[in-house]
Amino acid sequence: MIYGQGYRFDHHGWIYVHIEGKPYERGFQHGYLVAPELQEILGSLDYLTYWKTGMRWEFFVTAAERLFVPHIDQEYLDEIRGVAAGALAAGVNVTWQEVLAWNGRTELLDYWWPKEKKAAPAGGGARSSGPGATPGAGTGNDHCSAFIATGTATGAPPGWYPGGRVGRIVMAHNSWDAFVDVQPFNVIIDLVPASGHRLFMQTAPGCIDSFTDFFITGAGLMGTETTIAGFASYDPDAAPEFFRVRKAMQYADNLDRFAQIMIDQNNGGYANGWLLGDVHSGEIMMFELGLRYHNVERKTDGYFAGFNAPQDPRIRNLECTDIVLTDIRDAIGARSVRMAQLMDQYHGRVDVESGKVIIADHYDVYLKRINPCSRTICSHCELDAREYQPGRPAPFEPRGAVDGKVTDSDLAGGMGFWARWGNSCGTPFDADRFLAEHIQWSHLKGCLRNRPSRSWTFFRAGMQAPPI
Repeated sequence: MIYGQGYRFDHHGWIYVHIEGKPYERGFQHGYLVAPELQEILGSLDYLTYWKTGMRWEFFVTAAERLFVPHIDQEYLDEIRGVAAGALAAGVNVTWQEVLAWNGRTELLDYWWPKEKKAAPAGGGARSSGPGATPGAGTGNDHCSAFIATGTATGAPPGWYPGGRVGRIVMAHNSWDAFVDVQPFNVIIDLVPASGHRLFMQTAPGCIDSFTDFFITGAGLMGTETTIAGFASYDPDAAPEFFRVRKAMQYADNLDRFAQIMIDQNNGGYANGWLLGDVHSGEIMMFELGLRYHNVERKTDGYFAGFNAPQDPRIRNLECTDIVLTDIRDAIGARSVRMAQLMDQYHGRVDVESGKVIIADHYDVYLKRINPCSRTICSHCELDAREYQPGRPAPFEPRGAVDGKVTDSDLAGGMGFWARWGNSCGTPFDADRFLAEHIQWSHLKGCLRNRPSRSWTFFRAGMQAPPI
């Protein structure tokens, strides 16, 4: 499918979209090319939002315009308006305010709303009393596994500095969440803006940032993240995360500038531990961003792992609830141990192929056996009875990993990465069979999609047709 300078092709479960130009123009291409998928998303948002919050989607659309517009640069408001206009031209009845709310959906429902609900229990829309005044309930602990490694971890000899570069970076990530929430994130977008750096990233139809956060930029930056679990602070009078990270990806020339853009006007929404790398130097950075606190660590040799827990004690203890790094019955504690084991096991030979294996790992450190469940690097909450730690996620909850992505600094220098849709291990998911076996989730019938087993596929910026 082609529209103007934009085009689209589908391959192995992924939707590849190329767009370029000025903000409204590239947004229009985007909206037009993904209109069928955007229509499906909008069709389910009201039902799923009402089920989760008791409030209609329109309530959050109104809140999004009030909360976000004063803090977003005009460039990105124009791009969002373009997305809506392009989808409308393709036959989707959508407003730019709905696209705005879709971009901020997680922030609205999981960060702003818990706090707003406490301030106004009847849902009357009363404003909360300022940043951090009434903590939200905190987000869950099951959003993604990731690592980034460099230097001797990836095979460089000790003290090896050819051309000033310390070694090859390897980065891998899988996206976790409720399947109905994360299943639309099968878009790979090649974005060539009129100003700033080219972006190559995973995203969802209509989103201007990555959100799942696996990206490469024309400045030679590569990045991913895992959500900070139990995060309970939010400032409604600052800039949303989806705007700040998109701006950082597009305009940051180096790791320091990326972090600074994220810190500026930080509202605490969608708080993450970022794993970042510089293709040119081989340096990697862990950048943990809360609301009141942030933490930056750098390495030219070694690795950083992401498993939803901040390493910074201030963020973990003062801005989060219920994070226990030592409890291996829990997804955070188990993965912190398993990721350390895997990075030690593959030390000196961490590369793209071993990255695919690591991110698909099913070893359960609590039961000491292969056991795909909520505790494993490749999460399978849908298979987990949760006998050993009741609570969220619920037993057999349809959530967990839905993809895998891996790249290294050589591939990222050419703006390319390997990706697998379905989940990182390739196990298929049959929605009808799952709902028949677990009728407690029957309210998801019609919203929950099948994800058949898919192969790993290499994508790069500028591709004109599916890879052979």
